[in-house]
Amino acid sequence: MRRILIAAAGLLTLSSPAWAVTVETGVSSDFQKKLEDDYGVRETKYLTEALTSKVTEELAKKGVDPARVVLTIEDARPNRPTFTQVSDTPGLDPMRSLSIGGAKVIGVAYDEHGAKIGELTYDWYETDIRNVVGVSTWHDARWAFDRFARKFAKEVS
Repeated sequence: MRRILIAAAGLLTLSSPAWAVTVETGVSSDFQKKLEDDYGVRETKYLTEALTSKVTEELAKKGVDPARVVLTIEDARPNRPTFTQVSDTPGLDPMRSLSIGGAKVIGVAYDEHGAKIGELTYDWYETDIRNVVGVSTWHDARWAFDRFARKFAKEVS
């Protein structure tokens, strides 16, 4: 039985398409300063992983396989106070304090020869505080990442 499972796993590995895209995600220097001064640097990992995951997923859906993708978060605004903001400002309530969020992202895709095959700058920010009820800290930023990823995959394909 064990040999059958190992053989099946090997066949699945061979039959799955190779996904060799390298996604480099970072933040702009201005946004890095905002993270250090206000939101907390721990939020960097959360935001970059969320963007990388969404872009990788959308590129795979479209069947697009650029050799390299460089993503930069230029700005992001939370809907609820971050852990650092709540720690630094005792009057903030992590559940009842709300704000309008969103994000601005720049993405560039390159082929295997290093030639640029697609580029997109996208920003989206919520405009109505009434739409913020019951959301997570980075809900609107993730929404912007989702929209960016779909448009970016379309641009690159």
